[in-house]
Amino acid sequence: MPDMDKFASFAAGNWQLFLALFVTLGAILWLEVWGRINGVSRVGPLQATTLISHEDALVLDVREDTEYRDGHIIDSVHIPLSRLRDRIGELERYRDRTLIVGCRSGHRSARACGQLRKQGFEKVHNLEGGILAWQNANLPLTRKTKKGK
Repeated sequence: MPDMDKFASFAAGNWQLFLALFVTLGAILWLEVWGRINGVSRVGPLQATTLISHEDALVLDVREDTEYRDGHIIDSVHIPLSRLRDRIGELERYRDRTLIVGCRSGHRSARACGQLRKQGFEKVHNLEGGILAWQNANLPLTRKTKKGK
């Protein structure tokens, strides 16, 4: 039992670290359960490129304007999460396409996926890890915007 005593002493002395660990684990578990309940699947960056190439998937970027201008996935559609409810009609023409929704890390896009599912969009995927994971996979971003934007 001496090892358990050391662990208990360490845990008591570093309770903030353990609290952060449990909060993080809880958030990860919550996102996983929430996604399954709402029928939203997660795809990694490499899976996303396959969907883009083979299923003509559309990437919806829900980051804010400044984040989007700093670099985004080529040919992505940009509607910030804060304006998605008001602008969801702009996505109506893509209702039958596969949608990959991304943000910086995957949290805002998970919320956007839930909104899209509630509006009847069926083929919705959350970009797991967001643009950060896309960059870590050494996939390209652009700063160019489409004409008329």
